[in-house]
Amino acid sequence: MLLHVDGLGIHLAGKPVVRDLGFQLDAGELLVVLGPNGAGKSTLLKGLAGEHKIADGQVSFAGCTLQHWSKREIAKRRAVMPQRVEVNFPLTVEEIVRLGRPVEPLSQSMPVVSELMDLLDVAHLRYRLAPGLSGGEQQRVQLARVLAQVWDAQGPVLLLLDECTSALDPAHQQQVFSLLRRLAKQRGFAVLAVAHDLNLAARFADRLLLLHHGQCYISGKPFEVLSETVLAAVYGLSARIIKLEEGYPLVVPRDDGPEAVYASPSLSPSPSNTAPVNPSCRQAS
Repeated sequence: MLLHVDGLGIHLAGKPVVRDLGFQLDAGELLVVLGPNGAGKSTLLKGLAGEHKIADGQVSFAGCTLQHWSKREIAKRRAVMPQRVEVNFPLTVEEIVRLGRPVEPLSQSMPVVSELMDLLDVAHLRYRLAPGLSGGEQQRVQLARVLAQVWDAQGPVLLLLDECTSALDPAHQQQVFSLLRRLAKQRGFAVLAVAHDLNLAARFADRLLLLHHGQCYISGKPFEVLSETVLAAVYGLSARIIKLEEGYPLVVPRDDGPEAVYASPSLSPSPSNTAPVNPSCRQAS
């Protein structure tokens, strides 16, 4: 396994946000983290990225705990895209993507920069200033920068992506997740992506990790996680699941009226504010 998380706990302002979380991620695998707002998805990613202090448990990358990796060495193998990246300086698209290759001379970095701008469909924006781009364009530019950091890395690579397609149109969402899946399968990247789009996750993910109140509610293949019972319990969502011929599930919300939304008893506040932990969350699926 490339990434191993065991009993992870992260506190913010003295309060536990992620609790007793365990999972693993192998090279060549795309794991999508799902969950309602406030479930702890971004907090988890920031903990894995080193932005939040780990209060409990242990995280290992390529056989060593995160604490044993120097910032320089792990930056060669772990690239992170946060949920929001604001660029207010008059930098061009090309200059932003080149930020992922800071120690290389221009002659060496430009082939990688050009390749990634083509892959993310931003080559035509090469000389545009970042503040004038649309939200979706800026998101694709930032993803190109993140990928530039580890594009030709020697050894294991971990991508941590927080809602990297939230501002994209449907075509570009498909394009980006298709690229992430190819990077996993063809280059052996380990990709952990936080997302809200259940059908996008079902289409491309090898496994899903569903968080609820900072804990793992269930983990497994898309068909194992995206069931009517689970969606009602975690999201309060009334939906039916269609098994597509393509081999992945499609979530279709039911029109049960507004009174059905958040009607699940499991979403009612409880003294412990905890979620049941499925044993599969402790195992590789």
